[in-house]
Amino acid sequence: MASAVRAVLPLFQRPFSSGASNSLGVSAKRTLRYREKHVVALLLVFFTVICFGTIWFLPDLSSSLLPEDSAILSVYKRVQNAAPEFVLGIPPPPSLDEAETAPHKFEVHGHRLDIGKSRDKELLEAKINADKDVAKIVLERPMSIETGNRTGDVSININDEKKGDEKKTVIDHSLVPGSTAGGFFLGPIKGVIQGGEDPDPIIRERRNKVKEMMVHAWNGYAQYAWGMNEVRPISQKPHNPGIFGHGGLGATIVDGLDTLFIMGLMDEFQKGRDWVAQHFHIESADSLVSVFETNIRFVGGFLACYALSGDPVFIQKAEETAEHLLPAFQSPTGIPYSLVNINSGASKNYNWASGSASILSELGTLHLEFAYLSDITGRPVFREKVQHIRDFLQDLKKPKGLYPNYLNPKSGKWGQAHVSMGALGDSFYEYLLKSYIQMNGKDVQAREMYSEAVTAVSKYLLKKSKGGLIYFADMRFERLEHKMDHLACFAGGMYALGAKAINDSSSAYYMSMAKEIAHTCHESYSRTPTGLGPESFRFNEPGSEAQTSRHNEKYYILRPETFETYFVLWRLTKDPIYREWGWEAVQ
Repeated sequence: MASAVRAVLPLFQRPFSSGASNSLGVSAKRTLRYREKHVVALLLVFFTVICFGTIWFLPDLSSSLLPEDSAILSVYKRVQNAAPEFVLGIPPPPSLDEAETAPHKFEVHGHRLDIGKSRDKELLEAKINADKDVAKIVLERPMSIETGNRTGDVSININDEKKGDEKKTVIDHSLVPGSTAGGFFLGPIKGVIQGGEDPDPIIRERRNKVKEMMVHAWNGYAQYAWGMNEVRPISQKPHNPGIFGHGGLGATIVDGLDTLFIMGLMDEFQKGRDWVAQHFHIESADSLVSVFETNIRFVGGFLACYALSGDPVFIQKAEETAEHLLPAFQSPTGIPYSLVNINSGASKNYNWASGSASILSELGTLHLEFAYLSDITGRPVFREKVQHIRDFLQDLKKPKGLYPNYLNPKSGKWGQAHVSMGALGDSFYEYLLKSYIQMNGKDVQAREMYSEAVTAVSKYLLKKSKGGLIYFADMRFERLEHKMDHLACFAGGMYALGAKAINDSSSAYYMSMAKEIAHTCHESYSRTPTGLGPESFRFNEPGSEAQTSRHNEKYYILRPETFETYFVLWRLTKDPIYREWGWEAVQ
């Protein structure tokens, strides 16, 4: 460092004109002062170090696959070990070693897969087409299932489109894999699970295509990541994101079982059910997990499977999982923390969340699961925990009737003045309405809180663009940001469902707004090259409404909110446009 300073000092010995004259009228010249020389010299040294540092110390990025000992990967691992909450859901860079030792994992139909070009449409389509033969076999399975007269008898309707007739057979419960002779139990299923019986052949074909997509996704996960939380479809490697701790909890299995059941994919359902019974242990998370994510994926997933199948193993697993979430409620106010250590019970909030506050959408998205769990287990503790949250929120003073996104679990006061129907707020409102429906209209508190909340949201956040699109803006410190998250697209379905369930003088207005929101979200899809909507979209300029120019918003991560709105509006209105919009996204 000293030698570098000495090397550059001679550059500053040259005199500079001051541009002024002395008292004799002679132009005076002076050199830089000693302190000024050192300041300039230090600046030069600083920029020299930065420039040479980028050359010598940054990793080689010439390859799309980074070696295991690369600087990027080592930094990722250090951050992951020191503060896992900073890398929640962020995958590490891929491994060069794996590409060399298992090159088949990076090939599709013999073509080398460049991860840097993972969106190559032709390669991805080729991968999907490769699974079609398997999918066709699966699609030949029965589509409609109902219980027989005695517990466990299964009546299967097989629709033969070519012959135009229907066959029916009854399978003895003892012959079903894993039955009482092996653990499988089909209990209180009421009615028929609808399959491919739609009279419209085009609809039947489309439905089968969606089912084929499910089979493709499930088979890919089962082949490359069975028992882990997720699969990376391009590198074909398992992935366990930090929100579920360090262990593999089979999140994809648990989260997908009810869909498999509804689609009639009973072999896959049985395989997943058996894995849950034998291998799922919430204690294997062995670190901090997200209370919110663990509840909706695991507790909710198990409860949905129990509601569909009646298999008691799902009650057991749901209860065990929820039991390990209870320590998160041990705050001075009873408002749960966002993260809990499954084994120690230690809880905390995210540091980034407005001074370590709890998040509205997370603390408000527990009620349906915990209330139902109390109902079927007879243990009131779960309902009591979430009912306390509801009571606490009802008693709080809301600015303009709005619910800010942050609530401090220690002081019980609102955090940063940010209100949103998208990220951080969304499902709180949804759960108020669905709790009212879940209780068959008897949860008056939920209905009142929902009605008051959506009245305020509609007044202050629901806006109309210059181009005529209805959207939800975000509010920060009473100033609107004209941006709508994809997450907020669920609200079209929520408004429609509320209009139907509550059915009062405001129903016509909310149904109208539901259709407008659905239209806006469809526009966010149709105005992109892929036909898939961005993570967020904006309404600042008339020529680019429902679009985004920001790179950090130009991505799609299988968000379901828009499709839920299409689904609810189709069921309530029977307008075929919502099926058509859904099919556009499928394509």
